[in-house]
This record gives sequence, structure tokens and C-alpha cells, in this order.
Amino acid sequence: MEMPSPLAGVTVEMIATPRLKQNVYFCGPSDGVPVVFLHGNFSAALYWEETMLALPRGYRGIAPDLRGYGWTEDKLIDSTRGMRDWSDDVAALLQTLGIAKAHFVGWSMGAGVLYRFITDYPGQALSVTLICPVSPYGFGGSKDAAGTPCYTDFAGSGGGVVNPSFVQRIQMGDRGSDDANSPRNVINSFYYKPPFRAAREEDFLTAALMEKTGSDRYPGDFVPSPNWPNVAPGVHGPVNCWSPKYLRNDVAELLAVTPKPPILWLRGDSDMIVSDNSMFDFGALGKLGFIPGWPGDDIYPPQPMIAQTRAVLEQYAAKGGSFREQVIAGTAHSPHIEKPAEFAALFHAFISGNLFTA
Repeated sequence: MEMPSPLAGVTVEMIATPRLKQNVYFCGPSDGVPVVFLHGNFSAALYWEETMLALPRGYRGIAPDLRGYGWTEDKLIDSTRGMRDWSDDVAALLQTLGIAKAHFVGWSMGAGVLYRFITDYPGQALSVTLICPVSPYGFGGSKDAAGTPCYTDFAGSGGGVVNPSFVQRIQMGDRGSDDANSPRNVINSFYYKPPFRAAREEDFLTAALMEKTGSDRYPGDFVPSPNWPNVAPGVHGPVNCWSPKYLRNDVAELLAVTPKPPILWLRGDSDMIVSDNSMFDFGALGKLGFIPGWPGDDIYPPQPMIAQTRAVLEQYAAKGGSFREQVIAGTAHSPHIEKPAEFAALFHAFISGNLFTA
């Protein structure tokens, strides 16, 4: 699909790095303080344009399409590395651009990439803003605030848990709204708190539909499991990247990193994607009766995603870091899009160093 024209004040370049060619959005002065924005699943860097343009004077916004998304070169992801392929891609981009340090913003899956980035590239992050972040223990297959796996094979996470009808409609380039599984309806029902609709709905949909699909791409492959819901992670595709199977040491490594950049955690009060009762988590769906055979709360409860993130960040602070959790009322999974003024007030104060002292 043809890339929508960028907004006035934003430029787009294809940047060749040692790892891949990345489609990157820029705004602000070339010598400004860099702010790097990482998008989530089924989205792209285009979603950041308004947020970038709202940056205070003196900042330079940089937003790449991550591997497998948008108009970046299509290269496979090694899911057994967890978030590392994306993290290494970001590091290669910064090296190519000659950037030693930056502020970082990660939305949903993009926040998961930042957990890994600040671990593997200590000292490069001036600050980290997490927007509706995936749990540090991944998505699916775990229980309790400590991220204990529900099963040893991590059943219920990975490429087999994505609705195949949704994937098929991405492959069709479906722009309709007649089916609940249409990409347009999924975005409008879950990214935002209805009845909110984004002004750039068509451009956002176009960018999201650029996600690369297939058994070795989105959502990824899977293997059969004797454990409910009878699918376990494979080794390809983004959804396997955030399986707890491949993030087993990530929390301990994150907590051990030095220095620890300050973290601002922003989330919507009506988020149904990243939640303690996520409508995309098999534990929550099984408990509600949508997936038969649910083994019960003792074995497979809803994943407490918010509780897990809070527990990890509290440990992060106890070990010398700092964080602030802020809930933006009346928003779901995209508070920076739904209530940009409220988001900007918090975010701009944070990157200017004033939020924690306010």
C-alpha cells in the first residue's frame, strides 16, 4: 500500500543500517535532543506524528517502523531472542544516525522492546516513557504478580493465540466495518474508549495493515500442547517474541542494569488490551466462558498484567531506579491519541526533568 503523505513538519526517510533498512519519521531540529518513539503491535510509526509535532522546542522526534511493520524492510524475526531483534535494530539505527543518548517512548509492544533496550544498551536512555506497556513477563501464559508460568511449556502464549479471522482480514487488506474481527473495528473498539474515533483513522488503518503476516511473520507459528488451551509458542513471528518462554531472564536482567533511567508509566483507565482482565488473554477469556475447557483460577487465571508491571517497577525503584505511574481517565490503550493534551502535559514535564519534582 502507498504510504500516506506525512503531516506538515514531518519528514520520512529510509535509513540503511547494518541490520536492515528502516522507514523512519523525523521532526524537529536536527541538533535537537532526540526522542525515540516505538510503536506497538498492529500499528506503525505513522501513529506518532501528532505526538512528535507536539514536542517542545529543542527536541527532535524520531519514530521507526519496527521490523515486520510499516514500510521498513521485511526481514524475519528470531522469536527465540525475545525482544532482542527489535532492540538491536533500534541500537543500529541510533548508531547510524550518530545518536549516543536519547529519551525513549514505547507503546504496548514497543514498551517491551524498551525493557530489553535499556538492559542491553545501558546509559543510552535519558528517560523511558511506557504507554500501556506489555507486562515485563510478556503476554499470556503466566499468573500472579511474580509472573509464574501457568505451564512449563508456556501454553496459551505465542503465535497460536491470535484470532485467525483477524489475521485473514489483514491479509485481505480489509477496510470494512461489517465484521467484529475487521481491523477497523478492532482498532476502534480496543485501541480507544468508544465512541472516540481518530481524526486520521484512514491513515492509521493503512499503516497498521502494512504488518507482515504468515506463519513465520505475524502472528507466528505454534506447536500443539497437552495443556489448555492446547497451543504453545513457536519460534517465528512477533507474538512469540513476547511469550514468557523467551523472556525468562529479562526481568532479573532489567533489575540488575546500571544506570537505571527514570520511568514514566502512563496507562488508560479503560484499557482492555493490557489489563488484569485483558480481552486478548486466554485466562480472562476462558474464565468468561468464551474458550471451552478453562481449567480454573488455580491453574490458569487471567494474567494480572498491571499488577506484574507494578511489581517489577517497584523492584526497579527499590534497586536505585525511579518510576511514576499515571492513569489517564477516559482512555483505553492509546491515551496519547485519545487525550493528547493530558498526555503531553505529563510527558513533556517528564522529559524536561520536572515531573518527579512537581
